[in-house]
Formats: sequence, C-alpha cells, structure tokens
Amino acid sequence: MTPRAGDLTVAPRSGPLVGLRVVEFTGIGPGPHCAMLLADLGADVVRIDRKGGNGWPNPVVDRGRTTRILDLRTAEGRDAALALCDDADVVIEGFRPGVMERLGLGPDIVLGRNPRLVYGRMTGWGQDGPRATTAGHDINYIALTGALAAIGAPGQRSVPPLNLVGDFGGGSLFLAFGIMAALWERERSGLGQVVDAAIVDGVSSLMATFAGLIPSGRITLDRSRNPLAGTAPYYRTYLCADGREVSVGAIEPQFWAEMLRLLGVETDDAASMRDEARWGETALLLERTFASRTRDEWSAVFAGSDACVTPVLTFAEAMSDQHLLDRKTYLGADGSRMPAPAPRFSRTPGRIDDTV
Repeated sequence: MTPRAGDLTVAPRSGPLVGLRVVEFTGIGPGPHCAMLLADLGADVVRIDRKGGNGWPNPVVDRGRTTRILDLRTAEGRDAALALCDDADVVIEGFRPGVMERLGLGPDIVLGRNPRLVYGRMTGWGQDGPRATTAGHDINYIALTGALAAIGAPGQRSVPPLNLVGDFGGGSLFLAFGIMAALWERERSGLGQVVDAAIVDGVSSLMATFAGLIPSGRITLDRSRNPLAGTAPYYRTYLCADGREVSVGAIEPQFWAEMLRLLGVETDDAASMRDEARWGETALLLERTFASRTRDEWSAVFAGSDACVTPVLTFAEAMSDQHLLDRKTYLGADGSRMPAPAPRFSRTPGRIDDTV
C-alpha cells in the first residue's frame, strides 16, 4: 500500500530521517514538496490541513503524511497546532510573512515553547524586503533573479521552464537543505532556529556559476552567444523525421567528434565547426542530418556511445525508459507510477510503501 496524506496505517518508516518529527502547515508548491522529500527519507510528517484541503490534492506529493484538520483561526485549533509543534523537530510553513504571527503561531511563540525546533519558512520573496508581502509565482521570482531572461531563443520571448527552477530548484530543495543544516547545528548548540528560505535567494544561488564566470568573459547570458542556451550546435535539440526531438550535449571535443562520426558527417575540420562564428552554418547541417531519420532510429544509432545524444522523451515515455526502469527511478504499476525517494542511501534507503 502506498502511503497517502491522511493514511494512519502506512508502512513502518524507513530511511536516514527515521525519528525526525515534522509538522507541515498545508500549502501549495515547494512546501509540500519539501515535506514529501523528508517523508520519503523516513521523517514522521504530520500535515495540519484546513477543511477541504489546499485545493491541489496530489497523491504523489502528498504521500507519506498523517493529516490533522484544524481551524487555526480558533483558539482550539491554534492550541492543537501548538501542541504538535511542542513535540516536533521541524515546522514547515509557506504563508506570506506575518500570517503565522497573526495566527499566534509565529516563531517567537513556537520557539519560545520548543527552543530546539527548526522553523522552516518557505516564501517567494523572503521574510523582508519591499516585495515581501506581495503576491507572486515561480515565473515572477525567476524573472527578478535574471534566470528567466537567459532562457529562450534569441530575439523571442523568454520561455518559462515549467516551475522547476523557482518553486522546486530554488525553493523546496533549498528549504530542505536549510532544515538539514539547522538540524546539524542543533547537535552542537542544542537550539533550533528559523530558516528563511526564499525562492529568489535559492535561484540566485543556482546562478552562482554564471555570476562567477561572466566577469572573466568565460560565459555570457546573451542567448545568442551562451553555449548552454540552445544556440550552440553542440548543446541544443534537433527535430527528427517524425517531428520528435533528440538532445545533443556534445560539449567536449571528443564527444563532438564521436557524434559527427555516428551521424555520418565526414569532415577534417570538426574543431572549427564548433567555433562561435560557424554556429549557424553547423546547426543547419546538423538539422538536415537529424531530419533524415526518426527520433527512435537515432536513439538506436547513439545507444551506448559517448556522443551525448539522447531522445527527448515525454513524461509518459520517461516512465517506461529502460534505464529509469532498471534503476527503479519510478515505482508502481503502469498508470500509477510515481518518482522514487531521492537521493539513495546504501544503509538506510528511503521508502514510500512496504514493497520497495
């Protein structure tokens, strides 16, 4: 049986976080995802939900919880929530700044009762600053950090990368990292603290490589010249004869040479084909070449090679990919598969049901 939100008969916990007690105040997006990550690795997560839920029921992200329905606007609901926090190691909340304080559940009160508590706060803009109390979504947060401007074809509008970069890459993962860091520090001090996890901060950290290389001229965020932005012929996607795509990541010269060999492109000038001045010319040649066969035909050609060419799979196709099947990256039967706990541990593996 797969653990579900509100299921009190889930399999015994398994993973490196067994014994960690987490209280999650229900929200949407990165907060629930962070709680899922902790639950997958063994944490005992109790979700405090409102009647009717958060409006986004999700059997995958909501897995591994027990749920308490409380009206936090009442004294009874607030007292019940405080009692849960008194016995917890971690609290996760994703409200706008000031909301928990108005409910009588802010960190001053909760940590005053439980000084060892790690109080994780997940927001887009952070707990302070001129935008802190205003509404926003993933696209707004990555826009303000400079990440969104770098994504898209030259001369065209920016392309939102789903909500992977902001909500999850810069949000839930940084919240989980911050919680673990605070728990580690608690081993020395005996004290908890507040973790202010803002998506704008997390995404800015994700941009560290570019921040470090732009001043030296080693890289640029100009879409027409950034080798990682999809314009360079060795790092982009190509359409095939059936309208589906392959991805090419042949950045290093040896991988580039292997790709050209398997494509059947005969040249004594492989190195100069990669020069920025020839990107357009080289891309046209490769576009014509990839368009001569279907995606799956090219996948067979490149299978097992170091050419760094892989098919662009749909989400449904990814769950049936042989590599991901062999690694059990997705678990469950066809039609109800879900991503497995990640990362993996040699002695204390995470688990989402009693068969894994």
